[in-house]
Amino acid sequence: MTSGLSRRRFLSVSAALAILPSAALAEAPKARWQGTALGANASMSLLGVDQTRAHEIFASVEAEVGRLEKIFSLYRQDSLLVSLNRTGRLEGPPPELLELISLSDALYRSTEGAFDPTVQPLWQLYAERALRGDAPTRSEIAEVQQRTGWSRLYCNAEAVRFAREGMALTFNGIAQGYIADKIAALLRARGLNQVLIDMGEISALGRKANGEPWQAGIAAPDNEILRQLPLEDRALATSAPLGTLLDPGNGIGHILDPRSGKPAQSWKLVSVSSDRAAIADGLSTAFCLLPRETIDRTLPVYPSASLELLI
Repeated sequence: MTSGLSRRRFLSVSAALAILPSAALAEAPKARWQGTALGANASMSLLGVDQTRAHEIFASVEAEVGRLEKIFSLYRQDSLLVSLNRTGRLEGPPPELLELISLSDALYRSTEGAFDPTVQPLWQLYAERALRGDAPTRSEIAEVQQRTGWSRLYCNAEAVRFAREGMALTFNGIAQGYIADKIAALLRARGLNQVLIDMGEISALGRKANGEPWQAGIAAPDNEILRQLPLEDRALATSAPLGTLLDPGNGIGHILDPRSGKPAQSWKLVSVSSDRAAIADGLSTAFCLLPRETIDRTLPVYPSASLELLI
């Protein structure tokens, strides 16, 4: 599992109101927005939408991203997740948080504990030791693991709370996919059915404005494109344990196994597609920690999911 909303923090949205004949593409109205979302550069491009309507759509997407980030971000001190991690309890959790916890619970069970958002204290330990130029000791890892564990999280409609002091959650292994799903639903509700959302996770609705399927590339950490595949009403997520290093000197990657307390070592890159970006995101993260036989046991739990690349 990974920490924060830092992994691949950017947002790019391309959308069209309808499939257009090739001759009409050049004449169709175009609108573009650039700004900040998820704490990083963001851009949105709309085709076939006049400026007035485009402005309304841009504003609604920006507001939705901000609203969701205020729930899930570890970098906004006013977020509900930061409050929960600080106090150990959150009264009246919003439905989005309950939904994400429910999705995480299903992933935790189906991946035999590899997907576990309570890994955050372990991630913090590794990050702190990296600043000193060393790695955690076995005893330090064992002590921190006393403050992790999905079974130590209690959740219902009234409250979310931790069983032990010092516990904390991170939704980085699923939140960006979840937000992509929410943005896709928002755009579809506004009549935009040809949409590509790129947050590192790629979410595609329909086809491009010219009627061709969207194309998504699976990229290695050095940005080499390893495979291209068409996407239509489908999402793609790719995770690489060494894509972000907590400790470059010791080669410690950002995906940590909550069960062993050690960095991911099974695979260099995992790419998964699904009809939901949140599921693709969560599975690609967890599969970095699992042997092939466990991956093969997990996939049938999610009939829409496909393993696209495993190296």
